[in-house]
Amino acid sequence: MMPPDTNDTWQSGLVSVIIPCYNSVRFVEATLESVFAQTFPRVEVIVVDDGSTDGSTELIRSLGNQVRAEFGPNRGVSAARNRGTALARGEFIQYLDADDLLVPDAIERRVTALQTTNADVAYSDWKKLVEIAPGTFESGEQVTRRIEDLDVDSAIAHLKFWAPLAALTYRRTIVDRIGGWKEWLPIVQDARFLQDAGLLGGSFVHVPGAGAVYRVPLGGSLSRRSEAAFVADVYRNGCDLQSFVERQGVMSARMQCHIASIYGYSARTLFFYDHEAFRDCIRRLYALEPGFQLTWPKVASVASSVVGFQIAGILLLALAQIASVCRSIRSR
Repeated sequence: MMPPDTNDTWQSGLVSVIIPCYNSVRFVEATLESVFAQTFPRVEVIVVDDGSTDGSTELIRSLGNQVRAEFGPNRGVSAARNRGTALARGEFIQYLDADDLLVPDAIERRVTALQTTNADVAYSDWKKLVEIAPGTFESGEQVTRRIEDLDVDSAIAHLKFWAPLAALTYRRTIVDRIGGWKEWLPIVQDARFLQDAGLLGGSFVHVPGAGAVYRVPLGGSLSRRSEAAFVADVYRNGCDLQSFVERQGVMSARMQCHIASIYGYSARTLFFYDHEAFRDCIRRLYALEPGFQLTWPKVASVASSVVGFQIAGILLLALAQIASVCRSIRSR
């Protein structure tokens, strides 16, 4: 029997663990075992298979009623998380990637923190599991960061605070207020979801101690594999962030400065990979900072309009190398 399309009734105290899976047969069994080993007694496990072709589907089916599973075509990880959220019946939501792990008492400690403080998001420290050779992992550093120690506006605008989904447990009310995962952000979608919680005034509670294990593959995360794709996502997110704060009427001078710095950061890479996006980025930057300041993006904009993108790129790279040499000489 297929589960219903939506759930209007939540079960108090229930945690819905939502796992999108796409060709993760190497890891998803260990991930699921880490969920089954949780000390918290009230957990439902929802797996949305996103068109796997590597045997993941058969493995998931073999688990029977241990999980609530749904199978469909490949639509992307955010679409799979949105589908899992629609199926979820829990008061709390634990998103979990198919290759990461929960420590046994992770959910219990984070739910206790949410119930005690009435916070919207509980987050714990997390450990890296680094792939040093194909299929061989070794324990890496433990990451301990507190969002409360950062400037909130800056942390929200610049996505300065990040933790893997395995380290975050959301209250269902904030998940519903966020309104879903942004399927048009293929790389920074998890950071944006946490960003949305902050933009909506959600409160956070830190749960000390490692509660999650995050796998770092040989090729690195998606954000490390392609600078151009990562920066394009950051830029798109910046545009949407600007629209959001303007619609909400909360564009403070500080937030305006933060968003302008996102565009400045993005322009440095867009200049070489996406000229149309670069021009739009500069237009937005000028709109936020009408007074001309001698910044790299603005110099690039002027240079490209005079001599074209190709020659301007060569000149700017040369200038960057000269500046680097000058800094080296001054430091001697």
